[in-house]
Amino acid sequence: MTKASFIGKRLTCASLMAAALSVTLPALAQAPLQEVTYLLPAPGTLPAFGPWMLAQAKGYYKAEGLDVKFVAARGGVDVAKQVGAGNAVIGGAIGDTPIIARSQGIPIKAVAVLGAGSLTQMVSHKDERIESPRELKGKTVTVISYTDTTYYALLGMLSKVGLTKNDVNIQAAGPAGVWQQFAAKKAVAMAGVPDWTASAMDAGAQVDILPADVYFKSMAQAILASDETIQKNPQLIQKLVRATLKGMKDIMANPKEAAAAYVQHVPAHKGKEAGIQNVFEMYNKYVYSNQKVLGQMDEARLGELQKFYVSNAVVPKETPLKDLYTNQFVTGK
Repeated sequence: MTKASFIGKRLTCASLMAAALSVTLPALAQAPLQEVTYLLPAPGTLPAFGPWMLAQAKGYYKAEGLDVKFVAARGGVDVAKQVGAGNAVIGGAIGDTPIIARSQGIPIKAVAVLGAGSLTQMVSHKDERIESPRELKGKTVTVISYTDTTYYALLGMLSKVGLTKNDVNIQAAGPAGVWQQFAAKKAVAMAGVPDWTASAMDAGAQVDILPADVYFKSMAQAILASDETIQKNPQLIQKLVRATLKGMKDIMANPKEAAAAYVQHVPAHKGKEAGIQNVFEMYNKYVYSNQKVLGQMDEARLGELQKFYVSNAVVPKETPLKDLYTNQFVTGK
């Protein structure tokens, strides 16, 4: 073979390889995203779901090869039921939710917890000078409902100062009434989350905020998955957890920038960037901070919570703690 013919063959091979790559690479780039239904316990437009919306807005789910569709369910326990039944592979609730779900035979676990704090705070009017749950005796306090985890957190706070639900006039006021009645001074306090606190402040309320976990270690929001999906498709759970925690990190790193990106993605809040930033800053202060490993469940805290739920007849008996959560998707173990 002459040198010229050898070079010619090499060029031909190179051309064929280039042509093959030109066909293959676009096909790889256009690989279809996997569609995932993600159940939320309330409408996704609530600032509480900032980490999820930011993960979607900034393409974190897409970078994992996922096309996430958010659907609102009717509270965290409903999310657990739907996920446990296989109607969705993933859902959002509170870290406490698996305690209730498992007692009902629903095979789900918490796979990440978004923060070391409690989602619930006791919010009171500043002029009431409420410094302890003990001072709520005989007074009116609003909650969203008598089956919500914020209500149980309130009961837990009261129990730590020797009070029961019978010592306080607790009013179930619904998702809007919980803060509206409080803002209108029809209640001295509410068991609330940062979203409601911000709404009450926007309505003119001057507030004091007492985190629930000063008295009672209730939990932050959590990501739930079924035992079956954890076993059969752990890679999918890993991708969803990783992307969502990136959204949470963005809020923690720069709440102002996160608020701007969030409002652009959720146009219902257009023009309310300052208010959303305020909510995100409250989440940073009271909920997200001080978690040693981002997303990690605190087993000891979960155990104490379960004892409270059993002693208050919310659930009939204790479930083995390892059936309630896994940290495999946040520690890499």
